[in-house]
Amino acid sequence: MRTELASEPGDADRPNEDFASVGLPASGQGGSVVVLDGVTPPKGGTGCLHSVPWFTARLGGALTELTVSLPDAPLVDALSRAIARTSEAHSATCDLSHPRTPQATVVVARWTPATVEYLVLSDSALLLESPDGVVTPVLDDRLSLLPRSALATDALVDSTVRNKEGGFFTAAADPSVARRAVTGTVPRHEVRALTALTDGAGRWVERFEEGDWTDCFHLVRKEGPQALVDRVRALERGDTTRTFLGRSKTHDDATVVYVEF
Repeated sequence: MRTELASEPGDADRPNEDFASVGLPASGQGGSVVVLDGVTPPKGGTGCLHSVPWFTARLGGALTELTVSLPDAPLVDALSRAIARTSEAHSATCDLSHPRTPQATVVVARWTPATVEYLVLSDSALLLESPDGVVTPVLDDRLSLLPRSALATDALVDSTVRNKEGGFFTAAADPSVARRAVTGTVPRHEVRALTALTDGAGRWVERFEEGDWTDCFHLVRKEGPQALVDRVRALERGDTTRTFLGRSKTHDDATVVYVEF
């Protein structure tokens, strides 16, 4: 088995809000990948004493442990338990009902000798490659399908579509949001390799349109996760007219994990 990971903050002066882990049980019979993209809050209060990196470390650590230690628990249950555990860690000091309480997108993949399970919540991505080279993207596209008018301001997003029916969902303080994730299971023999990546790395496809998800996967497999991050950074620096980036921040935290069975 081959595993590679690259993660880079969008701003060297700010902590990386992404989280990534690869869990390999001592039995050698399986493993898991967990990738979180912490949601950067706008200026103003979040109702929480803690930072987004604190939250992603807590949630990511709990989710990694649970996916490995409870191999028979569905991934939805593992995420629900991890959210509950993280919420309990700061419910006494923080207002977890605030719409901008620390939160994150989630990608999880877990494999055994028989199956590969997956869970995707919000706009990070999971790419599965079959033995014949076909790449299947697993995406939660609810955010991308919303009209631009629904995303005009942070206040409008928070009041109408963030973690609301008809909008999009992230892992924040409510364990029940795990049921909103895109989930599935495929036979292990149908997956040769997989890549999980945050939207900061997915910009190569979604913002700059340098290729499709298949092209993105082949780049990672051939040159490694860091090569994808480096190419995104070069494209960001070159977009001086904001043709592709628009109102988005110039650089975003970017994380890529590659696993080859």
